[in-house]
Amino acid sequence: TCFNQIQEYLETQFDDVLAEENRIKRNPKFKDSRVHALLYFINPTGHSLREIDIELMRRLGSRANVIPVIARSDSLTPRELVLFKQRIMDDIAAYNIPVFNFPNSEDEDDEETVEENAELRAMMPFAVVGCEEVINEDGRPVRVRSYPWGVVQVDNDEHSDFDRLRYVLLNSHIGDLRDLTQNDIYELYRTEKLSGNTIAGAAANDAASAQQSMSSQPRAVAV
Repeated sequence: TCFNQIQEYLETQFDDVLAEENRIKRNPKFKDSRVHALLYFINPTGHSLREIDIELMRRLGSRANVIPVIARSDSLTPRELVLFKQRIMDDIAAYNIPVFNFPNSEDEDDEETVEENAELRAMMPFAVVGCEEVINEDGRPVRVRSYPWGVVQVDNDEHSDFDRLRYVLLNSHIGDLRDLTQNDIYELYRTEKLSGNTIAGAAANDAASAQQSMSSQPRAVAV
């Protein structure tokens, strides 16, 4: 199944690192290809998380930093989007789904960082819009999705969270994501692997059953 392939890929990267750590002589050209962020795209239903979303996010959260993202968010009104975001975060809390949560270390971070992380936590799940159209606006290219009533600008913070999400992934929080992968997620997997107590088999079987009970497939992107 699609889920099995994702989980197997994530675990293969961990296995490669574990094998390298166990070598007597390390390979100086070894490439660490562990996944530091996994974008889990949620259909913009306007209701709440589906059973399959809950199951797969819980399973994948033990293998990668899961970041929930609402796809095609322009299909919701601003009010619907606010309510949908709240329902998703309520479900994440209620079902104890492990997702990447921006650090809240007031004792360790400066005031600006604390405020930024609080703002980013309030934005979750990120709502994004995709497009294939580029228009010229005031002499600069702008990526948009056109409608009869106007356009939605992909990189406009008032229309989409895409620009903030990109900044998080490629700039401001890449260090936090890597640290969590190394210190928490990988170490947990390493302990399971060395003790012969991995949950891969059970997770795969449970997820496969969940997928068979649903007609539509969720989408995830590794970063």
